[in-house]
Amino acid sequence: MIQRRFVFSAVFLASLSGLALAQPYPNKPVRLQVPFAPGGTTDIIARVIADPLARAIGQSVVIENRAGGGGVVGANETAKAAPDGYSLGVGTVSTTASNPAINPKIPYNVLTDFTPIINIAATPNVIAVHPSFPAKDYKSFVEEVKRNPGKYSYSSSGTGGIGHLQTELFKSLTGTFITHIPYRGAGPALNDTVAGQVQIIFDNLPSALPFIQQGRLVPIVVAAPQRLSVLPNVPTFKEVGLEPVNRMAYYGIVGPRGLPKDVVEKIHAGTRKALEDPAVRKRIEDTGSLIIGNTPEQFAAQIKAEFEVYKKVVDSAKLRLD
Repeated sequence: MIQRRFVFSAVFLASLSGLALAQPYPNKPVRLQVPFAPGGTTDIIARVIADPLARAIGQSVVIENRAGGGGVVGANETAKAAPDGYSLGVGTVSTTASNPAINPKIPYNVLTDFTPIINIAATPNVIAVHPSFPAKDYKSFVEEVKRNPGKYSYSSSGTGGIGHLQTELFKSLTGTFITHIPYRGAGPALNDTVAGQVQIIFDNLPSALPFIQQGRLVPIVVAAPQRLSVLPNVPTFKEVGLEPVNRMAYYGIVGPRGLPKDVVEKIHAGTRKALEDPAVRKRIEDTGSLIIGNTPEQFAAQIKAEFEVYKKVVDSAKLRLD
């Protein structure tokens, strides 16, 4: 009798386990890893999308910040995660293009170690200065840094990040020298620039814009297809003759290699649904960003193209890590 009960219990538990395994994805909270400190654009975009995505997929989406190495530490965790859909990450130009292009020691292969799901938004980038900086427009800015090589420093979200790489490209094209001060994300970099501890920052517009609007930072030049309605008097890099620097950033969702098709489709569909919400669109567009919402295949092609662009930039300008 005891043996029969044992057999029945084992069969019952096995059937329960089978039912649990058969539950559709997701059946527990999904982690969305931000590879930078809180306060930067990557963090802003992730937090805007998290709640509406959670409603769309029927499970909590938990934001986790894992900063370090210009986004490499967090991106590597996403790349090495189990391909079950419960550990995803925000893929950016820094983690999937500029950093891999300049850093030969990146611990992941950007073209093979991720499953691109969807590009959420593209954002302009901006060079901005502390109000105490003696120049307030592009022409005067270049003249000032040329007159004083090495006197000024600039902050970025980290070594190898888009802010670092684009500023180094700017320096090589203009013949200027500004010292690089890397941080563990745009949030800390912004805080020190706003406080005047660093004079210059090259940052994504969404995180810098509130400080610009408050008069705590002065915009000098932007990377965008055309002048922005929120900064109508600020020229683009193309306008000032620096078209190679005139590249926008992107913020998308990626998973580790080998993510099942049904997981990709679920997260993609949920994100697209979230982006259809006028309130969500407004929150993203109010930062100066453009809604993208493309297919996994389009996002994969975009990552590959952007990586190749920055690899050419690094090679032609002979850029190296600090």
